[in-house]
Amino acid sequence: MARLDRIQRLLRRHRRIRKKVSGTAERPRLFVRRTNRHLFACLIDDEAGRTLLSMTTDSREMAEAVSGSKSDKAAFLGARLAERAKEIGISRVVFDRGGHPFHGRVKALAEKVREGGLVF
Repeated sequence: MARLDRIQRLLRRHRRIRKKVSGTAERPRLFVRRTNRHLFACLIDDEAGRTLLSMTTDSREMAEAVSGSKSDKAAFLGARLAERAKEIGISRVVFDRGGHPFHGRVKALAEKVREGGLVF
């Protein structure tokens, strides 16, 4: 029962955020999804309804590049995401933390994305 309450709180925060945050082609939404083991980050154009870029800590590239804590993997993911976004011509994004608190892995990813040159 307590697990459902936690998930319901997460979904409630996510719905509240999504009322205000929407991505466009010029300024896509940087969506972050966190699980106990992995982190997923996507750049989404909500107007066209398509994903422009998607990356995860579950990929082979991440396993070969980083062998540290989950926060280290999140930071590497943020830096790599910023590089790939620059390659496809994206410099500004809207950050959507997906209802997750802004600390730990979510914060590490966001800071590296900012250091990589994306503005939000």
